[in-house]
Amino acid sequence: MTPVRTRLALLGTVALLCSACSAPQPWVKPYERERLADPLMQFARSALTEKHREHVHVVREAARGATGVQGGGCGCN
Repeated sequence: MTPVRTRLALLGTVALLCSACSAPQPWVKPYERERLADPLMQFARSALTEKHREHVHVVREAARGATGVQGGGCGCN
């Protein structure tokens, strides 16, 4: 490759990488977000059942993390 072509290729690569760092625009429009918030789109069928399942997991799991809560335990109350 000639030095001119190498410089142009390098300049094009730098321009492409810099354009990837530009401010992102939301892909989901505000009027489309209401469909995503539909209860049918939730993983859990019942909020109460999911809360109970989470409570049982928290009580039984001693080595857990990344939930913002301190401690753990074996459930020997």
